[in-house]
Amino acid sequence: MRRKAGWGVQLRVGAHRLLVALGSGLALLAVAAAGNAPPALASTRGGLAAAGMRGGAGSSIGGPVLPVAARSGSQAVWVARLPGASQAPALAPVNQLLQADLFVVAPATLPPAVAASVQRMSGVVAAQQLDAARIGVNGKLTAMLGVNPATFRGFAAKPTAQSLGLWENVAAGGVAVSYTMGKLANLPLSRPVLVTGRRAEELPVAGLGTVGIGGVDAVVSDAVARSLGMPADNAIVISAPHADLSSLMQQIRGVLPPTAAIAPLVAQTAAAGTAAAGGAGTAAADTAGSAAAGAGPATPGAAGTAAADGPGLSPAQVDAFLKAAESRLGMPYVWGGDGPNVFDCSGLVQWSLAQAGVVMPRVANDQALTGPAVPVDQLAPGDLLFYHTDPTAPDLISHVAIYLGDGKMIQAPETGLDVEIVPADFGSEFAGAVQVYPGVAAAVAGNPAD
Repeated sequence: MRRKAGWGVQLRVGAHRLLVALGSGLALLAVAAAGNAPPALASTRGGLAAAGMRGGAGSSIGGPVLPVAARSGSQAVWVARLPGASQAPALAPVNQLLQADLFVVAPATLPPAVAASVQRMSGVVAAQQLDAARIGVNGKLTAMLGVNPATFRGFAAKPTAQSLGLWENVAAGGVAVSYTMGKLANLPLSRPVLVTGRRAEELPVAGLGTVGIGGVDAVVSDAVARSLGMPADNAIVISAPHADLSSLMQQIRGVLPPTAAIAPLVAQTAAAGTAAAGGAGTAAADTAGSAAAGAGPATPGAAGTAAADGPGLSPAQVDAFLKAAESRLGMPYVWGGDGPNVFDCSGLVQWSLAQAGVVMPRVANDQALTGPAVPVDQLAPGDLLFYHTDPTAPDLISHVAIYLGDGKMIQAPETGLDVEIVPADFGSEFAGAVQVYPGVAAAVAGNPAD
């Protein structure tokens, strides 16, 4: 429950505008000609009435979808066994989990030679081309990947990677969505969803399982991606868990076309040679650790943060921040809501801090890197509280709340509930707390303060 991954700042690359959330979370994803709506998203403007609506190959629209839970120990990936899945090409077991470290995205197809060149670079374990775009899912713009299910599985969070049924369903024409999106956007396994790209199709939900690349909330097969009109092979996900990512990114930029952008999916310690999120003098922790953990910090806090990276919020900023958050009490939780009248958890944090003049990243996973960790016995009003709530990616930071003091917190909790003040929760899902440093927050957001 309780998380929506959002999008970050705009970067202009050549003649195109890319929305790229830099830092430890997501590095993508909407590509558009400057000044225009993304072509793949144009049909979502003004509602869902898109011409040419039809079912994709293997989607079996209107056919039975049987909800089945495929479990791995105490973790679960919810799988709807789709008609046609048994006829899809057999998928081999996943033999290796791959940490997703870097993401390259371009407005159009990247030549295969680019991925081949990256694959040969020192420290690169894998470099896989895929399709990437922001696509409407039941009216909500969602970061979607088009992949070869047989070869991409290893990049997913461990429970999702090991769910053969989920990937067979993707191969059969379904759309797999993250656990949090599925639960909070009320996407049941028993009926199809409307997926709107250049063309609109109804696709059955293949299962709920978090990919583990922060901010990516939906995955389809490359065949379905092409049917939707997503750009073909316009992105590359790169695993290089032992490389100096700063140096490797410099190398990769040398083989990329000028319209392509690259950003890290993890942040490395200063000892590894890379500062977090591109600046502010802060060295963040190596946040991924393993593919099983997904992209993002298992525990909140930018490791190595020094006093010089501060200061934290001023008393005036704390006051404005908390007053803004409390002014939203009673407003509804909406998946993807970022204000001023509807919110998800990280949207409430970002909007409320913006009223205090503080730039924050959009995703809870990135908000967990915006300052030093704070022990519970040293919490102060304005600190952020983080939680693990996603059983398909148990180390992912998937919910955030704002500490008010006196043992209370304010949060946008989940679908069907409103922004509320409740006792601060330090139970089994609690991951830790962070004191916000505005300079660090701006750097993680990819928008360094002047």
